[in-house]
This record gives sequence, C-alpha cells and structure tokens, in this order.
Amino acid sequence: MDTTEPQRLQKLLAAAGLGSRRAVEEWIRAGRVTVNGRVAELGLRATPADEVRVDGELVTLLSAEAAPRRLLLYNKPVGEVTTRNDPQGRPTVFTSLPPTPGRWISIGRLDIGTSGLLLFTTDGELAHRLMHPSSEIEREYRVTVRGTPPPAALERLRSGVMLHDGPARFDELTPENTGAPDASFRVILREGRNREVRRMWEAVGCEITRLSRIRYGPVELPKDLPAGQWRDIPIEVFAR
Repeated sequence: MDTTEPQRLQKLLAAAGLGSRRAVEEWIRAGRVTVNGRVAELGLRATPADEVRVDGELVTLLSAEAAPRRLLLYNKPVGEVTTRNDPQGRPTVFTSLPPTPGRWISIGRLDIGTSGLLLFTTDGELAHRLMHPSSEIEREYRVTVRGTPPPAALERLRSGVMLHDGPARFDELTPENTGAPDASFRVILREGRNREVRRMWEAVGCEITRLSRIRYGPVELPKDLPAGQWRDIPIEVFAR
C-alpha cells in the first residue's frame, strides 16, 4: 500500500520531468490530463500510486521529494535529432542518455547538422527557466563558412539582420581563421530561435559548412568529452 502523502498534480508531473508546473497547469486546464480515468482539475492531489495519463499516455510518477534532480551535458554528434521519436527513423540524442527514474528534458535543441553542447535535466522548473527568453543566457558557437565573408556582411551580423520571425544579431562575432578556402568564427547570442545561427549567416549570403555549440551560459563543452558521450554536472551551476 502506498502511504505517500498526496501532492498537487502539477508538482508531481513537473517532478517527473514532463515540464514546468506552469506548463502542466495549462495541460490540466485544457483537459489533457486524467487521474484514474477522470479528467483532472486544477488543485487535484495525487500520489505515485494513481494512474495518471497525459494525452492518453501513462506517466510514471515519483514523489516530488524523491525525484532525482539531475543535469548533464551531452556532446551531440552531427546526424542525431533532438526529438524522442523520429518519424524518419533517424538516430535521436535520447537513446544515448543514461536511464533515470524521471524523464530527461532537453534544454533547447540543435538541428541534425549541428554538433556540440546539449544540456538535459530531470527538473522541469529548471528547464523552463533556462529556456525562457527572459533568461537571456549566452549561447556560444564555433562557425565555419565557405570562403571569406566581406567586412560588410560581418558588420550586418553584428548590427542586425531581418529574419522571417524578426530581427536578429550576434552580441559578439570574433574571427578565428579567415584564410581560404573556409573562414571560422566564434559567435555569441542570447536567444535560441529555430536554426537562428544558420539563418543569420544565410541572410548575408554565407554558407555554413560546420557549426558547433561550445557553451551554454556558464557551461562549456569539455575538450576531453567525445562525441556521443555525456557527463553529469552539478545542478547548482545554474543557481539563481
């Protein structure tokens, strides 16, 4: 018999790594969550012994106190997608992660052609905070482009280019190697729109041949971590 004290449903689902409490509350309002076969309402309490489903899928729950709070970094190789299940059957980053009683949440994404640093956590609140636009966390990338971009193109990237979803600019753009046939740069920006780095370079007529994320906030990609490998890091690194 489970004697766990009932807890608010949104707290349990966040502890399971499904999302932030705010996101879970929206799911409950939308009627997407059921408990023991009945549509849940805000304020409902439950225990890990209850049958809880989100969009019809059974959820494994832990008490919020027992759920492990983990943060790990992963060196994503080119060719993997940042989704749990890919309709095209392509390799997914989640198959390389260690098992956990909770659920791994990807903090942002990298497209299939981009390698480098990805962060994962079992803490839904932390994931929500780190991905929210108001966090303005620096993302740093190493970019290699074909040929040598003209100075005017680099100036546009620093001052701002217009994309279909609004203006964008690099907070920092530092040349590393500008010799032929390719040129490489380090760039920093504080938002994570879909394929934003690629689209910015395309907007000034440059073709990216290699793109890798090397830093996310205070976390840098370790030089000794091989592609396809992960490493636990202290969750306190993102202390408020």
